[in-house]
Amino acid sequence: MSLVDDARAIREKAYAPYSNFKVGAAIRATSGKVYVGVNVENVAYPEGTCAEAGAIAAMIAGGDTRIAEVAVIADSPAPVPCCGGCRQKLAEFGDADVPVTLATVAGQSLATTIGQILPGVFNISHMQKA
Repeated sequence: MSLVDDARAIREKAYAPYSNFKVGAAIRATSGKVYVGVNVENVAYPEGTCAEAGAIAAMIAGGDTRIAEVAVIADSPAPVPCCGGCRQKLAEFGDADVPVTLATVAGQSLATTIGQILPGVFNISHMQKA
């Protein structure tokens, strides 16, 4: 099973009663273990959680801290990009060259990397005193 297949399978469990826009994410940690997440909406927008954030939380809870690969899937006309917050979250746990596959339920996909989806990343080096 591919990482996109893992994201596709978990996507069905998303809680999206308001937008009906279900998103699934799968992360392969450097250990090889796969963690999945779904978007969870809340009637009080913006209190929901993105699929990528859920997968990252599962990874941390599972004892892993580094991302080796990411897949995100949604039922959209084109591969759906990660939101800005999730791009930053992915960059916290993955190097710039980590592969990211953005996919649609219909079978389209876009291969990219964390560095490509978040150029100019804010990181710990910005917090160093001059």
